[in-house]
Amino acid sequence: MKKTNNSQTPSIVNRKASHLYFIEERFEVGIMLIGSEIKSIRNAKVNISEAWIDIPSGKNELWLVGAHIDEYLFANQFNHIPARRRKLLAHTHEIQKMKKAIELKGKTIIPLKLYFKNRRAKLEIGICRGKDQKDKRQDVLKREANLEMARQIKKHQ
Repeated sequence: MKKTNNSQTPSIVNRKASHLYFIEERFEVGIMLIGSEIKSIRNAKVNISEAWIDIPSGKNELWLVGAHIDEYLFANQFNHIPARRRKLLAHTHEIQKMKKAIELKGKTIIPLKLYFKNRRAKLEIGICRGKDQKDKRQDVLKREANLEMARQIKKHQ
């Protein structure tokens, strides 16, 4: 039986995504990385809040663009380029489904979460639709109402 320590394998979450987008569908994909990138991810030196997923026309490929993985301090000359494009690994039918969604419905694909599963780096991506300013205000009002209800319940108990 293998013992896993979750404190060593952080999950990096894109908190901006739920604020700016309605997430309609989620997919788990693999990500092609090199050794120094894995070490940096294990140290939680990653920023995926400005990243997006690109599907080149005519190809069944997914690319992660705009993600910043800091250089690993001890890699010296074998270090990676922090802001390079990284290929994502997904099933062909999933790629086709994503391609149809962004072509026909005007949606976008963004990374939601980067985590480790069975010692492999996985990326959770989502097909998203942008929120209006009105939708963002409604979310804030809903959150404040829930907090106020929780305060009142706690006060009366």
